[in-house]
Amino acid sequence: GYIRITQFQENTGADLAAAIEEWRRQQTITGIILDLRNNPGGVLDAAVEVVDAFISTGLIVYTEGRASNSQVSYSATSHTPAGSLPVVVLINGGSASASEIVAGALQDHQRALIVGTQSFGKGSVQSVLPITEDRAVKLTTARYFTPNGRSIQAEGIRPDIWIEQSEVTPQEQRVYKESNLPGHLRNPENSNKDVKNPDSAAADPGTELLKKDFQLYEAHTLLRGFRILGNPRES
Repeated sequence: GYIRITQFQENTGADLAAAIEEWRRQQTITGIILDLRNNPGGVLDAAVEVVDAFISTGLIVYTEGRASNSQVSYSATSHTPAGSLPVVVLINGGSASASEIVAGALQDHQRALIVGTQSFGKGSVQSVLPITEDRAVKLTTARYFTPNGRSIQAEGIRPDIWIEQSEVTPQEQRVYKESNLPGHLRNPENSNKDVKNPDSAAADPGTELLKKDFQLYEAHTLLRGFRILGNPRES
């Protein structure tokens, strides 16, 4: 399953949970790619709900500041639409604020593999203080921290696997195989079938994705590895 969130809005968490539940009703899902690249953030509650869709217990994010009312924490609930499905989260330098909260929480809980490049590092909380009826001052009053106590501010989230976006052109290979040789001995299981030249076979469907989005291609490759070898986050 592929989910791209471009901005955290009021209904983002509910929409994501509904999409995952619908997928799991209709077909067998073996993993999820959560794409947060170039997502500048948005509504904090939506970010908390997104994390809550993947974990069932524990802290998601907390804030600390000088004022007593700036000490706030958010925790997961037992409703977890994604269950134990393997998850890969894509981030880059354009992933900020709420995106970093999601990536940091899933990383600290070892619930997802974070892939891409280091995020933006926007981990501060702003409060608007009215001065007059039409004027106000915005002050930074607290900082966001991941469940393990890491400050996001000016540091960001470092991916578990660093993958730069790249343009990749697959190298064409023309190799003769046994089946290409005239008069070759046929495989008994395929004795009644024509053996096609491998060079004329349809291209791997992943090739087009490799050309368009290398980071996404690598995330998909990791999920395929989880399916074959098992999820390392569960070991």
